[in-house]
Amino acid sequence: MAEEVDTWGKARKAADDLYELRDTFFPQNPDDKASKLQQESDLALKLLDSIPPEQRKLPVERATYQYLRGKILDVVPDYRKEAEDHLSKAVKLNPSLADAWLCLGNCIWKKGDLPSAKNCFNLALSKGANKNILCQLSMLERKMAQGAENQSQMVEESIQHAKEAISLDVKDGNSWYNMGNACLTSFFVTGAWDHSKLLQSLKAYQNAEKDERMKSNPDLYFNCATVNKYLENYDRALSGFEAAALKDPSLNASEEVEKMLNLLDKLENLLRGHGRAKRLASFASTISRVNLNPSYKRTTLDVLSEGLNKAVAVLGKVVLFVKHENITPLYFLVCDSNQSCFVLSVYGICNDAIKEGDQLTLLEPYFHHVDFSWRGKHHQFKSIRVDFVEQVLVNGKVLPPHQAIHTSIYAQHKP
Repeated sequence: MAEEVDTWGKARKAADDLYELRDTFFPQNPDDKASKLQQESDLALKLLDSIPPEQRKLPVERATYQYLRGKILDVVPDYRKEAEDHLSKAVKLNPSLADAWLCLGNCIWKKGDLPSAKNCFNLALSKGANKNILCQLSMLERKMAQGAENQSQMVEESIQHAKEAISLDVKDGNSWYNMGNACLTSFFVTGAWDHSKLLQSLKAYQNAEKDERMKSNPDLYFNCATVNKYLENYDRALSGFEAAALKDPSLNASEEVEKMLNLLDKLENLLRGHGRAKRLASFASTISRVNLNPSYKRTTLDVLSEGLNKAVAVLGKVVLFVKHENITPLYFLVCDSNQSCFVLSVYGICNDAIKEGDQLTLLEPYFHHVDFSWRGKHHQFKSIRVDFVEQVLVNGKVLPPHQAIHTSIYAQHKP
């Protein structure tokens, strides 16, 4: 009996080790990974088939055999009908086998049948609360949200399932990672303006990093760097993208580093080029008074505090629209009434909402003094960001609703 249990145990471990290899092995050449997975998959199937036929007679044993065979075959990225057939047999033989329902859902997802995959995950979940199933369901809901009419609602459901997974094991890094992805997706689905979603996402990723097992996940570093990029924590973003590139060379993390360095260089060069006193004096002299709500105090760049500045307004003229490679945010060079030139980043608005020469009133601006060194080069400039369309008055008027972004923009991260 002990020998029989040991044989099944070895087969289970071989299948689990195969998925561990899939999630942690990232060679320079992706073909090497495919080759290694195929090699280890063949060995795992050989071990599974070594279980004597007399140990595969009972329905439960036959179901376990079909489940493990399907799981091993499904380790590759592409859909395999053979894997689906074995997993389907497993759940028919033993409908209470939650892991088989989970694997079947993942397999069916690959062929694009998302509703059926969700049904499998829900059936798996009906056998009992499970953090892995909840994470997969959360991830699938984000995938299904793309292009759907009720995007925001579906992403909110994804967040709720992510929270449920965390509640089952507050120390599980993968659950926190999934929560970070859900909040980051929510940021884009709602029009790339909700600063709080970025902060929630960053906190979740930081909690994920506390789990030693997550240190082998390059996507965690990439996605956390993506959040820091949008929070304009440029030094942390650069470090994160570089770490992701080292862990998985196939990610476009190195390109993200170069794009960010190019953007920083461009912003600093433009600030220097447009910082001539005569030119700025001309812009500053055309800034006219606007009727502000009495609760706001008019101020200038030089007296802003780091972070959110409540109950204040900065008036300025748009000197230049800065073209760059990313979709969001929009960058502008702006001059205030004191002839101070700064970088303005605006989220959640259309490209043509603000034009060069427009007068802006920035309500409750978020001020950041960018000041860090990277690879021996010092980067330094002053920046204001605004997250809500209502925080920007253009030529004294609130932007009309059609200028806000309502279509979803998905980040370059794995969901």
